[in-house]
Amino acid sequence: MTDTRATGAPRLYLRQLLAGRDYARGDALARQMVNFAYAIGDRETGDAVLVDPTYSPGELVALLEQDGMHLAGALLTHYHADHAGGTLGGASIAGVADLLEHADVPVHVQSEEADWVTAGTGVGNASLVLHAAGDRLELGDLSVTLLHTPGHTPGSQCVLVDGRLLTGDTLFLEGCGRTDLPGGDASALYDSVVHRIASLPDDTVVLPGHAYSHARSAPLRVVREVNPLLEPRAPEEWLAAFGG
Repeated sequence: MTDTRATGAPRLYLRQLLAGRDYARGDALARQMVNFAYAIGDRETGDAVLVDPTYSPGELVALLEQDGMHLAGALLTHYHADHAGGTLGGASIAGVADLLEHADVPVHVQSEEADWVTAGTGVGNASLVLHAAGDRLELGDLSVTLLHTPGHTPGSQCVLVDGRLLTGDTLFLEGCGRTDLPGGDASALYDSVVHRIASLPDDTVVLPGHAYSHARSAPLRVVREVNPLLEPRAPEEWLAAFGG
C-alpha cells in the first residue's frame, strides 16, 4: 500500500492500492488482474474520492475511514469491469454499484463513457456526474483536473492532481491500453498519448491502472525512456509500432 504525499502539497492525500495485495487479498481474480485503485483527498477537510474502486469497495471505504477521510465520490478512468465493476469473462467484479450501497455519492465520468458505464455496471444515470475534457473536481482546497484521453475506450480519462497523473489503461509505464475491445480506437489513443500526455512536464508522476511493471510509478521523463509509444512520430508510424 503506497501513500504518496506530493512535495509542496502536504494537504494532498493520495493512496495507491494494489488489488489482491493491498486489499481484496482473498480474491484470486484481483491477484491475477493486478489493478490499482486510488484514493485522492484533502487531508485537512477529509474529503476524498476513490478512483476505480473495484473488487472490494467496502474495504476501500473502511481504509479511508481508518485514515480519517470520508468518501465524497467515485471517479472512473473508464468503463471496463476491472475498473468500474461488472462482468468479466463470466466472473462478477464488485465495483461502483456496490460502492453506492455503502454511500450515496456521485460517480464522475467523461460524458462519452456514460452509456458504457450504465450498461456495464447497472448504475443509473442519476448517480453519474458527466464531465468534459479539462473539467476540474474540487476536493477541499485541492483541484483535480480530468483529462479526456480516448482510445482505450471512448471516454477514458486521466486524473491530474498536483503533478500526479493517474492514467488508468490509457498509458502504462511500459506500454499502453489495448484498442481491440468495444469502443477502442487506435488513432484516438495515438492522439491521447502523443499529443496530450506526452506534452505534460517531465516531472509529472505517472500512476498507472495496472501493476504491469516492477515499479508502481515513475516520472514521465523516465517513462519516456522505457516506453517507445511516447515518442513523437507520424500517426502511421506510431500505429505500425503499436500493431494497428
